[in-house]
Amino acid sequence: MSFHIVLVEPEIPPNTGNIARLCGATGTSLHLVGKLGFSIDDKHLKRAGLDYWSAVDVKQWTNLEELQENFPEGRFWYTSKKADKTHIQADYQPCDFLVFGKETLGLSEELLRHNADRSIRIPILSPVVRSLNLSTAAGIVLYEALRQTGQLD
Repeated sequence: MSFHIVLVEPEIPPNTGNIARLCGATGTSLHLVGKLGFSIDDKHLKRAGLDYWSAVDVKQWTNLEELQENFPEGRFWYTSKKADKTHIQADYQPCDFLVFGKETLGLSEELLRHNADRSIRIPILSPVVRSLNLSTAAGIVLYEALRQTGQLD
């Protein structure tokens, strides 16, 4: 059993397309939450995902609360460069939700404050680089979760 990637208000079609391909390759569900910065029919989105869209379980939600209400037993991990815990320090379990914010703003401060114990960051070693690309970050966190749960063996 794999994981869920949650994109809250993604803005850049190729990022979402690349993440859809990642989900297809790993059997991970993709949840798109809130207002999207593009149409699901966007040619750049489809191109980035290539012909893998049929292999991806994609669901859309009005907001994060609606998603959480539909998965009351779900464990959610919130990604932010401001989190104290790194993505390697998280104790993932199969079916966890890995939540990523929009490219320009990330997740809300309030959401992170209320979920500090479930907020994680990917260490960035350079003081010059502020953040990683959304699809890169999703791949890093997902593959660590897969590794920890023995799904790469």
